[in-house]
Amino acid sequence: MVINKDVVMQNVQRFGGAMFTPVILFSFFGIMVSLSIIFKNPDIVGSLADKGSLWYAVWYVIEQGAWTVFAQMPLLFALSLPIGLAKKNQARACMEAFVIYVVFNYFVSGILTLAGPFFGVDYSLNAGGGTGLAMIANIKTLDIGMLGAILISGITVWLHNRLFDVDLPDYLGIFKGSSLVVAAGFFLMLPVAYFFCLIWPGIQHAIGTFQEFLKASDAIGVWLYTFCERILIPTGLHHFIYTPFIFGPAIVDGGIQQYWLQHLQDFATSSHSLKEMFPGAGFSLHGSSKIFGIPGIALAIYATAKPAKKKAVAGLLIPATITAVVCGITEPLEFTFLFVAPVLFLVHALLAATLAATLFMFGVVGSFGGGLIDAVVQNWVPLFKYHSTTYIIQIVVGLSFTAIYFFVFRYLILKNDYKTPGRTDEDEKLYSKAEYKAKKALEGKMGENVKIDERDLKAAVFLEALGGKNNIKDVTNCATRLRVTVVDDALVKSVSTFTKAGAHGLVKNGHAIQVIVGLSVPQIRERFEALLQDKMAEDVISGTEKSTMLKAFVSGKVIPITQVPDEMFSQKMMGDGVAVYPQTELVTAPADGEITMVMEGSGHAVGMRLESGVELLIHIGLDTVKMEGRGFQVKVKAGQKVKAGEELVKFDKNLIEQEGYSSLVILAVTNSTEYPFMKLSAGMTAKVNETVIATF
Repeated sequence: MVINKDVVMQNVQRFGGAMFTPVILFSFFGIMVSLSIIFKNPDIVGSLADKGSLWYAVWYVIEQGAWTVFAQMPLLFALSLPIGLAKKNQARACMEAFVIYVVFNYFVSGILTLAGPFFGVDYSLNAGGGTGLAMIANIKTLDIGMLGAILISGITVWLHNRLFDVDLPDYLGIFKGSSLVVAAGFFLMLPVAYFFCLIWPGIQHAIGTFQEFLKASDAIGVWLYTFCERILIPTGLHHFIYTPFIFGPAIVDGGIQQYWLQHLQDFATSSHSLKEMFPGAGFSLHGSSKIFGIPGIALAIYATAKPAKKKAVAGLLIPATITAVVCGITEPLEFTFLFVAPVLFLVHALLAATLAATLFMFGVVGSFGGGLIDAVVQNWVPLFKYHSTTYIIQIVVGLSFTAIYFFVFRYLILKNDYKTPGRTDEDEKLYSKAEYKAKKALEGKMGENVKIDERDLKAAVFLEALGGKNNIKDVTNCATRLRVTVVDDALVKSVSTFTKAGAHGLVKNGHAIQVIVGLSVPQIRERFEALLQDKMAEDVISGTEKSTMLKAFVSGKVIPITQVPDEMFSQKMMGDGVAVYPQTELVTAPADGEITMVMEGSGHAVGMRLESGVELLIHIGLDTVKMEGRGFQVKVKAGQKVKAGEELVKFDKNLIEQEGYSSLVILAVTNSTEYPFMKLSAGMTAKVNETVIATF
């Protein structure tokens, strides 16, 4: 069988992006666990932390909730993978993965109950504590952790992509879709469960041996691990390096971060060396270069920029550096020099590995994978009392490496004349032809006076630069990257097309493309997918998941609903929306839909439900219910289907104002909470049935 390297890279890319889906939750929950432990520590908060106090009780309860993702990590991975891997109906695929994963664990439980000794497993032991057993969804089963969950979830996605749309005869209709997928999974899990019972005890022994090897390799192991984690950043495969260490069983069951948080209270009340208590945490020092190395790189790039461009370069580097140092997301800065000077990235990986190994040799270990936030909350604050010397050494060594980074990068940039930001004759941010074309297309859909959301523009440019929607097979994302599989990679534009539109870089592995976007990638992916789903436009539109657009329902000046002089609307009690100071006296339907309500008697309000599910209330005037219908002519009735632009209510603006009422016409999206990416436009003078005032 011939292995297609391109197909392998596409699948690896999709898998890497999908694997990151649950990881994005770990930082928040890790911070909450740390804060809970800090605020229950008598050495920090004094008598407030005494057991039995309200303070202790509150933080105890918070801590229990904060352990959620760490206590349920395998289940979380099993549920999350289909979000990134399933080709369609991802929500159904998640349910299928949950059921099949639980079935698998019940099968394992049943097999070990009957024949545990045959497989070398003492099933009578309580789960945990090195027994090789774990509790998953209240099932005592083999402790296969995250790796097993990923495998079972991957099998589920494979079944889902092949069986979900299979058309069965009508008399078997009840087994279509998810039922067929789960039924197939049920029977497939029988041999899979037996296979795991047969091989996993041996794998657990091998993992234990590997753990001992890593511990014995001391600083060399830390250096190799950190170098591999950094050097693979451009490929996006670094997830496969750090995940088994930080969240998996490579060092300890459950991963370094979970173990560190579980024992944080012990570390906080012991004067023993942290390295002696948990040497495995040295592998979490890979994040040290984010705190200490990145500032040195940024300073070197700034120092070598042309004097006239230093201000523009600072504007580019400062947010990228803050993102790296504080949040631990380094790609925005690393990709500013990766493609123009790959040697610099190699040097970066070498220095990062040397920094981590040096810190380890000085006795520094801990949870430092996520930048300054992790360093402060999970290390420095709770542990400083007994381990201040360790952290002072860490800061001194780290700042020394900041200086080393600066001088090494500055020397290499100048010696080799690398065209890092600020060293070329081009502007640092150009308004490209692709952006101009996309902007004009968006204005054509929304109106020239509407401010275009930068994320809409980026999504549109990226789509065009990737060869258009007909060239896109699938799209996923991780923390900073839009991961796309294209049909024809020859249609993908140059790196500069993407960077001029705001991307930090582009990685091409045949048909597997990664656009380095930054932290806004989830929102840009939503808009990107909306462009793919649109059947009307060949180039670009604005919007998100449902691509719903509302056009002006009356001509006039548009204001945000928060400026309506009525608390019911301004406080969004009826939902988010806009209002119009009317220049015309006819309210029309902003989109196709059905009339759900007409205010009987007064005629001053109409309700609508659009085909996409959006629910609207159009309210003419303030307190105009008191006019008892004078000046209002309702053109529709409840239950009637209407088209966009169809007449709803004619009103007498002069009469309303003569009787002392405001003629402001308000549109409220009464179920706006269901549309987090809804975008409302205000501040312009809208033309009825033409200007777009909202997109979804």
